[in-house]
Amino acid sequence: MLERIWSGWRSTYVAGAPARTEPSTAGADPAVSGSVFTQLLNSGAPDDETYIVHRGSTCFVICNLFPYSIGHLLVVPYREVADLDGLSTEETADLWATVADAVRVLRHVYRPDGLNVGLNLGRPAGGSVPDHLHVHVVPRWTGDSNFMAAISNTQNLPEALVDTAAKVRAGWSAVASGS
Repeated sequence: MLERIWSGWRSTYVAGAPARTEPSTAGADPAVSGSVFTQLLNSGAPDDETYIVHRGSTCFVICNLFPYSIGHLLVVPYREVADLDGLSTEETADLWATVADAVRVLRHVYRPDGLNVGLNLGRPAGGSVPDHLHVHVVPRWTGDSNFMAAISNTQNLPEALVDTAAKVRAGWSAVASGS
């Protein structure tokens, strides 16, 4: 049974939280600007070193450096936008078409039992990069959560990130190139 704890004082806190409209610069290196995604794009490093697996017209796809499971991808607009309503019509169409391609690629490469697709908009919603929206596309398998996560807060990922990126990149060429 779900227990509820009333904490009416939280409404004052939530209602008073400042709205974020400008990209955060707190803790940023003054010589480097933008989100971690923008910094990565501006680094000049090759895609195989940055784990970028696809580049589209307005967005790109990268392997998550801290994956929930193997094949965990992020679909990210090139332009720093904090929320969906900040995207142009072209960016919106390209973002969702790329998400659909990512789903097809992951189904082809990993044959998961299911997938999670979602966004965390804003830090309170779990957004770790709240000023640059990104869509998570996560393959899931029946029983992929086990005692390791439950009792030791540990995840077992059976594939190196470089191998995941290579497989997804090859899968993208095979599956999504015609879309």
